[in-house]
Amino acid sequence: MGATFRRPQRRDGILSALNLSIEAMNLAESVSAIAPAKAVFGSAGVLLTMIRVRLYFFCDDLPRVHT
Repeated sequence: MGATFRRPQRRDGILSALNLSIEAMNLAESVSAIAPAKAVFGSAGVLLTMIRVRLYFFCDDLPRVHT
């Protein structure tokens, strides 16, 4: 029971950290005045969003799409 209880907490922690990182990238992109920096922050935000979506769908060793 301990292992099944820890997994959702760990996943929630990872997802909240990703959400915080995505928000930080979006804020940095909007505040930055340098065009190359805006491109880097935007690309990093998109990449983190893709990681978050993939982690959400494949978090229980089985894709949620098939369950």
